[in-house]
Amino acid sequence: MTIEGSVRTLATVAAMAVSASALAVGVPATQLPTIQVAGQTDAGQLAQADAASAGVVTQEQIENRPISRPAEVLEVVPGLVATQHSGDGKANQYFLRGFNLDHGTDLSTFIDGVPNNLRTHGHGQGYNDLNGLIPELIDTIEYRKGPYYAEDGDFSSAGSVHIRYKDRLDNDFYQLTAGENAYGRAVLGVSGPAGNGTWLGAADLEVYDGPWNKAGDERKVSLLGRYTGGDGSQGYHLNLMAYHNRWDSSDQIPERAVDEGIIDAFGQIDPFLGGETSRYTASGEYHMPVGPGHLLVNAYAVHYNFNLYSNFTYFLEDPVHGDEFEQRDNRNYYGGIAKYVQAWTIGGIQQELSVGIETRFDDIGTVGLYHTEARQRLGTVRQDSVEEGSIAAFVSYSTRWTDWFRSVIGARYDDYHATVDSNIAENSGTATDNRPSPKLSLIFGPWKNTEVFANIGRGFHSNDARGGTLRVDPNDPTQAAASQELLVPTTGSEIGVRTSPAENLTFTASFWHLNIGSELVFAGDGGTTEPSFPSTRTGIELSAYYRPVSWLLIDADYAPSRARFSDANPAGTRIANAVERVASVGAEFSGPGPWFGGLRYRFLGPAPLIEDNSARSHSTTIVNAEAGYRLTDKVKVSLEVLNLLDSSQNDITYFYDSQLAGEASPVSDYHFHPVEPRQVRVTLRGTF
Repeated sequence: MTIEGSVRTLATVAAMAVSASALAVGVPATQLPTIQVAGQTDAGQLAQADAASAGVVTQEQIENRPISRPAEVLEVVPGLVATQHSGDGKANQYFLRGFNLDHGTDLSTFIDGVPNNLRTHGHGQGYNDLNGLIPELIDTIEYRKGPYYAEDGDFSSAGSVHIRYKDRLDNDFYQLTAGENAYGRAVLGVSGPAGNGTWLGAADLEVYDGPWNKAGDERKVSLLGRYTGGDGSQGYHLNLMAYHNRWDSSDQIPERAVDEGIIDAFGQIDPFLGGETSRYTASGEYHMPVGPGHLLVNAYAVHYNFNLYSNFTYFLEDPVHGDEFEQRDNRNYYGGIAKYVQAWTIGGIQQELSVGIETRFDDIGTVGLYHTEARQRLGTVRQDSVEEGSIAAFVSYSTRWTDWFRSVIGARYDDYHATVDSNIAENSGTATDNRPSPKLSLIFGPWKNTEVFANIGRGFHSNDARGGTLRVDPNDPTQAAASQELLVPTTGSEIGVRTSPAENLTFTASFWHLNIGSELVFAGDGGTTEPSFPSTRTGIELSAYYRPVSWLLIDADYAPSRARFSDANPAGTRIANAVERVASVGAEFSGPGPWFGGLRYRFLGPAPLIEDNSARSHSTTIVNAEAGYRLTDKVKVSLEVLNLLDSSQNDITYFYDSQLAGEASPVSDYHFHPVEPRQVRVTLRGTF
């Protein structure tokens, strides 16, 4: 990081600290209620959230939700859909607020405070692989949409998701699942007292071939070790997490190959696709009272490996050997956050100040792109090593002026520095950037269990650091290429309402708007994301939660949106794969007798596939169901039916040029990845 940038950032932090001290001098401390949404099903959440589009979901709302992949637990976030366009070891495709987020470009995700998105990644900027998640261990999922929160930085323009694992289990458990297409899963979770704290250990083993003509051969292991000590006032936890996965892929395929009988919908053009990845994480958190306030410190260290073989265009670039390519990413990344929170009351006005500093350093030993055939390297397109560091300071000041009006003023300052060492000398160099991000939230109410929210804020997403030092085209070093800015600004605003007109019934509605200085879009010929033109998105989100009786929860949401490039794009104004509406309806029950289960309907709407809107995808509807029975107090069995209606629609659709063997020239065509057909899984779960 540059000396100038470091001094500027530290000066900002110092100014925040001085402001905090000045506000606290001579002021008696009064603890404010924690500003947290206490759930999505009761009126107790009123007067606690900063926006209508924020919330917290608990394990109770997850455990009876039928899912086919771990990342689908993120669909508890209203308006969010997680799909897949490749093998089940690859990060999911996410859709939210009119974004095709690819693998996570504008949706930041944290697991116990550790950022999961990977910047300057070998496959796509912000790559967010949640396949190592163990859903049964989740305690809470907190989501915040929009760039309105000072603690949320990179990749948070559409929203952020903070996942927290349990500190201890109510009961030790084992879980065994078997299903069609050679699906098998075994989970074990145990916890207990140790010294002055509690330990927790868990293992999750999974195998799956899928419905593909060439078996997916997924082999996955996830492990967690956790130790927790202290209490809510002063305490800590230490985590060790390990995840390893290998798989063979069935990527998207061209529609014409199916129409002509070359393959069927579950076939492959290139049979050598697949990958292997691993992530090993050590992290810890400590919180304690300091003076009249509270200090929280979180730190982490992660070792990560990734290899992926893909082929999206087949024989377009190389008619002899084909267009298969390998993407590699090997890195260690480290970082942490320190946050100090103090609350007090002056003249009956409740106030809370939160001030913090956050840092991260990615030491990327190899991030590379290679031309391959049958997983054998034929040549290097580019290979780089990258060191990318960032430091940020943030402050948030909340004031409850009256019983019916509260304001939250926030600001964030980020400073980035990257050094790229490329195999192409012209593309080596350094890139620096910084970005201030002011925030403001106004909360009115509650009146008759109703609150109104107004939010506005600046945010950003980072571009791949290699783009910041780009001088020549890696595919043709004789051609010049333009470098890109490292940090791209976003500006969002929102008006929302949250109301509970009756006990155990909650409605939320919000109208939002987001401008982005440079869109990150998926490039079909490279399998990655690339910066593009500025864009504007607007949308409406409606959601409802109802618990008519203690053992039944019903939820529904609907989110239409409009996404457009600015007039600067000569190809057209539509943004490829920006889904125009999503919807879901679900019910989960547990009792009143031995029965439990859930039923979910999910709708992923149509989308333009190219800028002039001449090619469009169709909508996709999926229904999943689960029904279970408690055999005893300690043993239960359940039946899960995924894709209950046996939909033959698509998980994802693209439109781009490709060329099959024997074709004389490229063909513009739809390329799709089908929804997996109906399948049944049986689970036995016991406690001890």
